[in-house]
Amino acid sequence: MSVIEKTHELEAYFHDAGKPREKWRVGTEYEKVGIYRDTGQAIPYFGKRGVDFILRELIERFGWEPEEQDGNIIALTRDKAQITLEPGGQIELSGEPCESIHCTYAEFSQHIRELLEVAEPLGIVFLGLGMQPVSRLEQIEWVPKQRYRIMAPYMLKVGKLGQRMMKQTATVQANIDYSDEKDAMAKFRTGMGLAPVLIAMFANSPICDGQINGYRSFREHIWTDTDKSRSGMLKFAFAPEASFAHYVEYALDVPMYFIIRNKNYYDMTDITFRQFLTSGYNGERATIEDWNDHLTTLFPETRIKRYIEIRSVDSQPPDLMPALSALVKGAFYDADCLQAAWDLVKGWSWDERMQSYLDSHRDALATRVRRYSLLDLARELVEIAWEGLRRQNQVNDLGDNETIYLKPLKDLLSQGKCPADILLEKWEGELHHDIKRLIAYSAYKLP
Repeated sequence: MSVIEKTHELEAYFHDAGKPREKWRVGTEYEKVGIYRDTGQAIPYFGKRGVDFILRELIERFGWEPEEQDGNIIALTRDKAQITLEPGGQIELSGEPCESIHCTYAEFSQHIRELLEVAEPLGIVFLGLGMQPVSRLEQIEWVPKQRYRIMAPYMLKVGKLGQRMMKQTATVQANIDYSDEKDAMAKFRTGMGLAPVLIAMFANSPICDGQINGYRSFREHIWTDTDKSRSGMLKFAFAPEASFAHYVEYALDVPMYFIIRNKNYYDMTDITFRQFLTSGYNGERATIEDWNDHLTTLFPETRIKRYIEIRSVDSQPPDLMPALSALVKGAFYDADCLQAAWDLVKGWSWDERMQSYLDSHRDALATRVRRYSLLDLARELVEIAWEGLRRQNQVNDLGDNETIYLKPLKDLLSQGKCPADILLEKWEGELHHDIKRLIAYSAYKLP
């Protein structure tokens, strides 16, 4: 590992990741909470009906390769895809970067089939929700990963809800490429600006600890009291002169979590990356691998690594899981559509951005900014993305373009609702506040 000494080397990390338009892809990350069907309790990592057993079955039946840490399986790989674990045993598919959402959808569908074939005989189901609906924090077993042993106690020092974020929540995330710094910053700014709209249209975590929590997206509310130094909205994203240098400056002053040496994780929570870069720590000097690891521990609504990550969305019901990637591909991969998406929110002041961001957690699509509701803007954003996908015109074997993955979202918005609105209506109605009925309603099912 080569030592880095200057901030321009950190900026070059981003510059070097630019790709020509024809090489742009979309990657999707899907987190899912697993529970026992009969009790609603979160599945543990260990045991014959736990995450470890599921991973071993996926290896045996479907050709996944294991990655171990301290003798425990913590990830699987197959081709360009990876299955990873969040701290509370949430199972995440990090899909391969795909040219089309047709590819993304096929990969996700295969993953769900494999996962459910293994899990259903064990009485385990996975839910299309943004949070564990029943298990309280102390009832959820930690996944035995070294990084979580460092993060867990640190979370207690910097916020009240960080361990909830780690163990109870689930998200779906879209990752997109950029051509150069100008393109990257346009996508970064637009993603950050649209965060309240995205939160509102995909809000899907109104129930936790067995009851209504008062938010459409409690998962997003949790981020407001997790660690303010590394999460939320970033004001500099909206400066006309925003650049990779600005993102580097932000990242340098966030406290570190760890460095990895010889596959062992070492606690670095006492210093920022700037201090590590300047002075080293316990005889160690900063490397580009350390920088890469540090960037994965920043959690703003839109994140820059060697691609752009759109991070504002709760995990979804199966029919809506491909919708985020379709929305982002349509709106962000056509220059006119990217500008139109930014135009929806470009005139807001910082105070308006923050207020709509906070209000969207509770009120979702009913949130208002000036003369408009977030529902109005969500509908417009879908139309923009629809046009982008129509122009890109990538079709499947049946001749359908990628707008088919936006249709369930468009239909939902035509009713003026987000997933949480539907869930709350059913909770008060046909589900009769019954957890078993909630599970039956929200569980993934084999195609």
